[in-house]
Amino acid sequence: MPFAIKNQRLTRRGLTRRGWVRGGCLLAFCLLVVDAMQEARCEERQHSRPEPLGNFDERQLQHSFAEGIDFLVSSQRGDGGWGGPQWTGGVDSDPVPGSFRSFDIAVTAMCLEALLADNTGRASVERCRRRALRFLLDRTGNIKRAGPSDLPNVWAHSYCIQTFSRLIQISSSEAEKDKLVSAIREHMKGLERWQSIHGGWFYYGSGMSQPINPSCSFVNAAVLVALARAKEIGVEADARMVRRAVEATKLMRKPDSSFMYTMRIPTDKSRAMALINRPCGSLGRSQAGNVALRLWGDQKITDEVLSQWLDRLITRHGWLDMGRKRPIPHESHAAVAGYFYYFGMYYGGLCISQLPENQRGLYQHHLADLIVKRQEQDGSWFDYPLYSYHKPYGTAFALLTLEQCQQTHSDRDEKRR
Repeated sequence: MPFAIKNQRLTRRGLTRRGWVRGGCLLAFCLLVVDAMQEARCEERQHSRPEPLGNFDERQLQHSFAEGIDFLVSSQRGDGGWGGPQWTGGVDSDPVPGSFRSFDIAVTAMCLEALLADNTGRASVERCRRRALRFLLDRTGNIKRAGPSDLPNVWAHSYCIQTFSRLIQISSSEAEKDKLVSAIREHMKGLERWQSIHGGWFYYGSGMSQPINPSCSFVNAAVLVALARAKEIGVEADARMVRRAVEATKLMRKPDSSFMYTMRIPTDKSRAMALINRPCGSLGRSQAGNVALRLWGDQKITDEVLSQWLDRLITRHGWLDMGRKRPIPHESHAAVAGYFYYFGMYYGGLCISQLPENQRGLYQHHLADLIVKRQEQDGSWFDYPLYSYHKPYGTAFALLTLEQCQQTHSDRDEKRR
């Protein structure tokens, strides 16, 4: 009898254990199904094209643009720069003081280019331009890495090259042009010095002789766009540096023209199907990657590819918008970071400029509508709380996007990059 009771107890315990195991397996299976469903929902069932906007008003664009310019004029610092290290709710902790020197220069270059888009001829705008240019030229040649593993100076080099190249195109002073060409060459040396051993650039990177950080697709793209603009005015970067950067960026491009975030070696493509590397996660990067490769002669970046990704930028815009203003990088769905919003919109605007004129209007109206509706009450735009640089850089990107959206007439049909 005691043996029978003991066996009964053991049987019950076995059943209980088996029940827990079965329950655990069922729970794990359900979680996997839910996760798979979430990943499936991030993919398009079919490609969709945005419908034309019937109520688009060009006057709203003009009004929004004017308010953005007014914000930049009123927020410029006394020394000619914009922004600063003041905390505005973000979680970034960058090396002092090097990071802020690079941020100062990069953001000021962006704001100066945005002011160059204003053609009203106002004296206040011209004064701001002159102060900003003095600020940038005084600091050319004095940009260093921020710390052993931080390279925000790459942004400073890139946007200075881009803005100075545009200034050369409109300057009437030969002396000023010579000074700007010299400054561009100095910044190109900086890019060559801090190019990764993997062929591109990243704002993080260890290695004292040359960065050993992975190549980053959207940083590469921004640099390549700037170098293409310099090439347009006859100032060419080192051919080997450009070739390595183009090859690294092509390596990160997937067949559907979504771009991997970073890559060291080809085996890193094992992460190609991570959400951040799928179309939903690449939405803010692909515009930059596409236009950069297009400018450097990649035949795979056709008008159709540009149009398809502009379609996505509009119809799947929610993936970017959900990350906008979130303070923690990559906390949103598909690991989208807030700082990709206006970055993606700006380079989307450059993609529009590469299309035939009769294909631009649909995208210009949609992008302008999205930008105008997200303007802050003070006339600024921002997507990520990067110290107090957030509004200046967000406003610069937004204004330059609106500039591309204004180019609907043949007399403004220049492919600005």
